[in-house]
Amino acid sequence: MQVQNTQKKTPVTLLALSIGLALSGTALAQDAGTTNPTELDTVTVTGYRASVEKALDIKRGEAGVVDAIVAEDIGKFPDLNLAESLQRIPGVVITREAGEGRNISVRGLGPDFTRVRINGMEALTTVGAGDQSGGTNRGRGFDFNVFASDLFSQLMVRKTASADVEEGSLGATVDLRTARPFDYDGFTFAASGQAGYNAMAEKADPRMAALISNTFADGTFGALLSVAYSERQALEEGSNTGRWANGPSNGNFNAASPFAAARSADVYHPRFPRYVQMEHEQKRLGVTGTLQWKPSDATEISLDALYSKIDATRDEHYIEAISFSRGTSTTPRLVGKPATIVKNGVIENNALVYGEFDNVDIRTENRHDEWSTEFKQLSLNGQHRFGDDFTLSGKVGISRSKHENPVQTTIIMDKYDVDNYSYDYRGNSRFPTLNYGIDPTNPAGWELAEIRLRPQYVDNDFDTGQIDFNWNISPGFRLKGGVLAKDYTFKTTELRRASELAVPTFADGTKVVPVDMTEQAGLKGINGSPSNWVVPDLNAIADQFDIYSNSGIFAVAPRANNVRSVEEKDRGAYLMGEFSTEIGALPLSGNVGVRYVRTKQSSTGLSTLATGTVSTTENRTYNDTLPSFNLVAEVSPDFLIRLGAAKVMSRPGLGSLTPGATVAVAGGARTISSGNPDLEPIRATNVDLGFEWYFAEGAMAGIGLFYKDIESFVQTTREVRPYSDSGLPASLLIGTGASPADDFTYSRPVNTPGGELHGVEANYTQPFTFLPGKWSNLGVQLNYTWVESQIQYLNAAGQPVMKTDLTGLSKSSWNATLFYEGKIFSGRVSATNRDDYLTQAPGTETGFNIDGYHGMTGTTVIDASIRYTISDQLELSLEGINLTNEASDEWVYSPATGQLPLQYTETGRQFLLGVRYKF
Repeated sequence: MQVQNTQKKTPVTLLALSIGLALSGTALAQDAGTTNPTELDTVTVTGYRASVEKALDIKRGEAGVVDAIVAEDIGKFPDLNLAESLQRIPGVVITREAGEGRNISVRGLGPDFTRVRINGMEALTTVGAGDQSGGTNRGRGFDFNVFASDLFSQLMVRKTASADVEEGSLGATVDLRTARPFDYDGFTFAASGQAGYNAMAEKADPRMAALISNTFADGTFGALLSVAYSERQALEEGSNTGRWANGPSNGNFNAASPFAAARSADVYHPRFPRYVQMEHEQKRLGVTGTLQWKPSDATEISLDALYSKIDATRDEHYIEAISFSRGTSTTPRLVGKPATIVKNGVIENNALVYGEFDNVDIRTENRHDEWSTEFKQLSLNGQHRFGDDFTLSGKVGISRSKHENPVQTTIIMDKYDVDNYSYDYRGNSRFPTLNYGIDPTNPAGWELAEIRLRPQYVDNDFDTGQIDFNWNISPGFRLKGGVLAKDYTFKTTELRRASELAVPTFADGTKVVPVDMTEQAGLKGINGSPSNWVVPDLNAIADQFDIYSNSGIFAVAPRANNVRSVEEKDRGAYLMGEFSTEIGALPLSGNVGVRYVRTKQSSTGLSTLATGTVSTTENRTYNDTLPSFNLVAEVSPDFLIRLGAAKVMSRPGLGSLTPGATVAVAGGARTISSGNPDLEPIRATNVDLGFEWYFAEGAMAGIGLFYKDIESFVQTTREVRPYSDSGLPASLLIGTGASPADDFTYSRPVNTPGGELHGVEANYTQPFTFLPGKWSNLGVQLNYTWVESQIQYLNAAGQPVMKTDLTGLSKSSWNATLFYEGKIFSGRVSATNRDDYLTQAPGTETGFNIDGYHGMTGTTVIDASIRYTISDQLELSLEGINLTNEASDEWVYSPATGQLPLQYTETGRQFLLGVRYKF
């Protein structure tokens, strides 16, 4: 459903205007007087080496296990994307969407277990994605691709807990900090521009950023404004199988099939083998603004605002054999697998890797998405020191993330009962040979089969208030405490047509799509078989039938499974002592404390009943007491030993808390999902032991051991069985194209016992200052992480079926960066590796749901950059991202079949040529 966008001024806009006026007025005043040129060039950090040294200073000064990344220069972060910067930190790995970093996992724990704070306040922002990348994010995982990295001056990853940091994380708390005017000395200005080129899409895009800051009134007042804007066009292409199912699934193949072995329960075939093409376009705008006031040495007040908006479109083109993923139907021509005859085939490791078929329905799809995410945050911070020993501080603020996907349209056309269809996975299984038995580029004879309209919306809102005190009781002991009130609201809505199969006829009275309402789609970056096929012309058909009118058969209404909300009112308090002492000649420092939090949860969703749907709300309250301590022993001035332990908790996933059960049909995907609002949080006990040797200026070698006893966990159990076994009324399937005899995937979240997770991190950083001449400008950063976990997985009946790693956990990962920092030339080459990891355990389909799982092939991504300094103010740059064109390669596994392809895509290399000016 298309909607009209109305703009209004927000608090962020008003703050930006006031900052702009303050800055312009001060700049004019400076122009009228004399200026000290030595002050104009003052910056906090310059160059990649300085960034590394500052990050090590932060790490060394913390009581817990903390890693940081600091801006190389004013408004210049080491990577273009926040997630891609964070992956340089030991234990952090990322997942990508369309080739760009989106989510992070820390020490084997996925995005839902990591909390993100922006300028000290928790926030959550989410985006949309294609179905094979998980679709619209309705969970607790933070989507970092909403923000340009240029907006931030510092990232910190807190891997150990302390009482003064609010609860909610099992993996880490990530702190993002924007720049403030007191960070700089006087008037500061920097601007940059880049032209980006994607080798696969063969498209060029602009990227630009600017920062202006000033302090005045003898340095007691400051204002800062920064802006970042970028555009991105990406092409993603590959293949997809839609999982592998056994012979009896969806009513089995036709009993008259000459190749009868395909009907066996231990022989598996792809559900809808196809090639895929996705074309992405994004525009991203970010603005930060800060006013700081320090009326006296004892008082400081700051007002911070952050605004970001990402607008995107995505077009997806597919051609597939849909018969293998649907069963019988009351409409004879919609009968799928039971009408399909298997003429010939080849079975390897119980997989039907080659097959020839008759009576196959061929489908071609054209999907168009338009979505945006708008994020706003406004926070007021104040601090006042009463005397020399007591300080009171507070903050109040809001954050709003609004994701809108008003246009998610798919138009589908089919050809029925096609003979001589075949697929062949015997060569390169990621590039199968698909023969459709027809000319896939011939636009004639296709029938309009479905029109899907699925607009959807997701809101994540935080309202936060906090008061803290800091009391210096004695030279070696400081007492801290505070209270926090935080209200979080999640809402999501999806709309759909009553029947996506209800399609109108064309002027000739038939559903045959006119040739002039089709268009050709073709792979541009990879070679497939076929590489070209016809798809419906989405815009022409949309205009012909006025499908966005929201009336008649094209009216949309709320869809039960995605109309839900969760409200959480968190009230917490903490008390923590910070100490510094000596035992003999051994200096010790650290903290010990406890945090108490009460969570009042209200979950609302639509439950499906025989008489229709009804809104259901369930309320509950739970409490957690979370002790923690962190100890640092300074064995020598350059050698530290760290020990930390804490009780931690993470709240259940938002999708798991929905009351009721719902039914969803999307082409060959058929699901029945139920929630569980009574889920307990995931709770764990963490222990960390670390050794750090700061053996030279800007250098460090360290090793850290970590252990997590995950006492409780949440898993989604899945099984496949006919809809008729669900007990739900058959009337719910009207208009979906599915029948009660079709197989559906049943899923439900449950609490499980959890398990252990342990690992080790090794870290080595050194500038080669000991080398002669220009060789001394070289330096290296190396880190390696090994993680192992054992989680007990259950089947739908709650019975243990397998014990293996957490999903999203790569057992090994490493990063290596070689950098050179000279006065004129500088550059670096970085390689980032993560091992294979699981994406689902156990698997979904019969034969994979006991000892099988889904997984992702590991990657090694290489990036590089070089810079040429023309003057103290001007530099040129050239950057290359994903230089090895690493693919996204997901698979399914069972002991009987080994690995079989699930989905594979490539996104190509990215290059950026830029210029940067600072004053």
